[in-house]
Amino acid sequence: MKDVSLKPESLRNARARATLQAPPHCIELLRKGETEKGDALKTARVAGILAAKRTDQLIPLCHPLPLHKAEVTYELKAEAVEIFAEVETIGPTGVEMEALTAASIAALTIYDMLKPYAEPAQLAIVDCRLLQKKGGKSQFRRELAAPIGAAVIVLSDTVAAGRKPDTAGEAVRDALAEAGFDPISYEILPDEPQRLLTSLRAKLQRQVGLIATVGGTGAGPRDRTVETVRPLITREMPGMMEAARAFGQRRTPYSMLSRGIAGFVDDSFVVTFPGSRRGARETLVALLPGLIHLFEVQQATARHAGGYTREPA
Repeated sequence: MKDVSLKPESLRNARARATLQAPPHCIELLRKGETEKGDALKTARVAGILAAKRTDQLIPLCHPLPLHKAEVTYELKAEAVEIFAEVETIGPTGVEMEALTAASIAALTIYDMLKPYAEPAQLAIVDCRLLQKKGGKSQFRRELAAPIGAAVIVLSDTVAAGRKPDTAGEAVRDALAEAGFDPISYEILPDEPQRLLTSLRAKLQRQVGLIATVGGTGAGPRDRTVETVRPLITREMPGMMEAARAFGQRRTPYSMLSRGIAGFVDDSFVVTFPGSRRGARETLVALLPGLIHLFEVQQATARHAGGYTREPA
């Protein structure tokens, strides 16, 4: 089963359709709700909804999901019935298979209830397909449409002294590169506020689009990143770190200890990541859809050379 523990939850919706061909007299039986087993459409609706709820038991590698909506509806044609299934959840993975399973099982249920009234060649499930899906990375982009410059600043006494390798900063840098940020500068500094402030001012002077600090957001006596960054921020975006902490808190109780902040310093966006590799990675997973949306809105309206302005084609 695929690991989705680091995928952010979002509202996800899927709609599928299955088509059952049947002779006109069978379509009339469906319209009237008259078969020897009862109302076929009502029975198939219940079967489809149950199938959606049990998809993980029917298809081996599907994840169990808490469904918030599952519905089956119909359109009766002259010689066919079209079955529509719509499923919705809030979760880390999509509900395409739940919708397809619901439509398929509803079609099979109708087939079963009509088979006493038609020859086998007269009944056929001829089509089952996904009509639409919403949510997740198909709706909330995780890659920039146009490159934006970024800088990663790692704050760690031990890493700066060469006593251990940097993994958190490299993880953030590599993930930003995958998301389309380019160019990306990278440096390692000790936990010294003045060194950080000097570096920040230099990057702000160059109008770097995104500045990510890594480390110094905890409760230790040398953790001074937040105190250094906060006075520079001209427009704070508190929802960013609220989302990151909420995402992390579901994975470790230590997430509550992060004091990270995020916001604009003039036209540059500054965000502070925790210093652990896992914490930095989880923070970026939580923030990336919002960051992409933020920068693409800025690209359409902003003006500076640090990466926001989209040049005419």
